[in-house]
Amino acid sequence: MDAPTAPSSPDQPIHVIGGGLAGCECAYQLATRGLPVILWEMRPQRPTAAHQTGDLAELVCSNSLRSDDPVHAAGLLKREMEAFGSLIISAARRSAVPAGSALAVDREQFAAAVTSALENHPKIEIRRQEVTELPPGEIVIATGPLTSEAMTSCLQEILGSEYLYFYDAIAPIVDTESLDMSRLFWASRYDKGGADYLNAPMTQEEYATFHHALIHAEVLPLHDFEKTLFFEGCLPIEELARRGVDTLRYGPMKPVGLRTPDGERPWAVVQLRQENIAKSHLNLVGFQSRMKWGEQKRVLGLIPGLAHAEFVRLGQIHRNTFVNSPVHLDPWYRIKAQPRLRLAGQITGVEGYLESAATGLLSGLYLVLEHRARASAAAHGAETTSLLPRPLPATTALGTLARHLTESDPKRFQPTNVNYGLFEPLTVRAKKRERRAHYAQRARQELAVWAQEHQVELAGEPQLSNQAMAAATAT
Repeated sequence: MDAPTAPSSPDQPIHVIGGGLAGCECAYQLATRGLPVILWEMRPQRPTAAHQTGDLAELVCSNSLRSDDPVHAAGLLKREMEAFGSLIISAARRSAVPAGSALAVDREQFAAAVTSALENHPKIEIRRQEVTELPPGEIVIATGPLTSEAMTSCLQEILGSEYLYFYDAIAPIVDTESLDMSRLFWASRYDKGGADYLNAPMTQEEYATFHHALIHAEVLPLHDFEKTLFFEGCLPIEELARRGVDTLRYGPMKPVGLRTPDGERPWAVVQLRQENIAKSHLNLVGFQSRMKWGEQKRVLGLIPGLAHAEFVRLGQIHRNTFVNSPVHLDPWYRIKAQPRLRLAGQITGVEGYLESAATGLLSGLYLVLEHRARASAAAHGAETTSLLPRPLPATTALGTLARHLTESDPKRFQPTNVNYGLFEPLTVRAKKRERRAHYAQRARQELAVWAQEHQVELAGEPQLSNQAMAAATAT
């Protein structure tokens, strides 16, 4: 283990290790607020099992950043991040593709936008090499779920305990031109956002045939790790199917809110989402899989319209790694054993692109505020023992994610997406349909108070739709 090191001086760069969403967002937050950054990314020199390019912020499992509804917890989190000038959300909006009420992106355009912004930032130096030993000074480790063996060893030595693991699966992508469009139709559930999804409707008989083939397909074996689990929100399609014949019809293949062009309600539906601006590639929504590749082609070929589908990428499975954050992290994303080290991204135990980027943003913002307080104290000859900002409250989306990581029961800690179940309960009585708007309105107000207290300029307050605002302010 390396020896504790004093905090960086204003002229010493902060090291951000990992060029995924969390690392890129963290580096951008630090640099745009005046702190020099060295951003380390081992790709393409050292590839991973899941990435395909050397671009920064490459999206692996999906091209969706979840709901963009301003009163949905994920939509609220986006707007809080935008209020702090998020690079990731800005790049996502510039590279967005139609996805109903969700925010989905053209992967190549998105990664190119993030990479360009960081490569051209005067305060950021990008080093394309693997970090095998921790450098001196302040460090944010955002190496993600595919952390290298060398960095894993460093962290295990510091943390003094084993990691927790879960397995993640990647959904297949097909070539649009290879599909039989006569069997498919464009629509979104309940017409939200327009005709943004390509739908493959199934009859009861077609669904039964597909389900039978799915549960009997050959799958790749899991390694025998003692603490292996699947993240519930990203279960392989075949694992879901084994839970019951109708499980898929109440999950990724639910037919609610959809009608065929003939006005019929399908028994089940497979939805395909646009992968790029040109619509040349589509991914099968919710169809992450660990079936063997030959089996995937056979089974997925039973979906109407996909009999002759050409797969740009088949489903994969890989191990995601995260630490037991309630044991090891303080509210400012610092490792308790060595406060000069911070963690960000999925390695902290959040799940999803959006949440990963959010932890990068907040860890960077906390570090900026600590540096400001340190500089102010030094200028006035004051003590520098208590310079940490007040953590964002758990009434905000950013704050409640941090609280989940640091205050959850360590024995039951598991990765999670942002959701209103993590927030402080409402103190006002509200009808069920209005609760989300109340949560969002309260978060907006609390974020503004915190920003004013810490003299952080907001790029724009999180906005609610007129309907949501009316519901939120109703008494």
